[in-house]
Amino acid sequence: MTHTRTPAPRRFLVLHDYGMGGCWWWILARSEREVLETFAWVEVVDDPRTVARFETDEDTEVVDIDAPRMPPGLDTLRAERAAQRDHPDFGALAGRDVVHLRRRWDEDDEEPVDYLMEIGPDGRRSRQVEVAEDGTAVRSTPDDWDFNPPVVDLYAPASAAQEIGPAEFEEHWARARPMTEADR
Repeated sequence: MTHTRTPAPRRFLVLHDYGMGGCWWWILARSEREVLETFAWVEVVDDPRTVARFETDEDTEVVDIDAPRMPPGLDTLRAERAAQRDHPDFGALAGRDVVHLRRRWDEDDEEPVDYLMEIGPDGRRSRQVEVAEDGTAVRSTPDDWDFNPPVVDLYAPASAAQEIGPAEFEEHWARARPMTEADR
């Protein structure tokens, strides 16, 4: 009989970055993937300077991933992920170095725009093309943005439905003009 050992839980520094701030926790889990598969819209932070800063912060809550109850904020992120887990596209984009997506922005008070985004493994944009209804397009990079929080949860099934091919993205990138101060 062969016994497979379950890795011992270890601490992972976890951030839910909502753009203008974030919530931080130490999560006791067996792997980074387990954290990402359990909580929506989080990232495991492994930057040594950031980890060192939080090592001495006694206010950062330590949470066991197997606990029946989660602290406020983390509880809703776990519930959101639990609702996604049985969908066939759950995690379809996870683990990739680069993903290209098309998202429609169609708010009542603004002109409709398609955002074509190049997304890294952390859910942050590395490049973006805004395509207006009239076909004009503007390209931008993190240097053009005030901040760059994760905009995609790569485990979320809805993200898989927005995927486009790299060739389509590159075609639009090549035709788009660079962002100017007037575009900001």
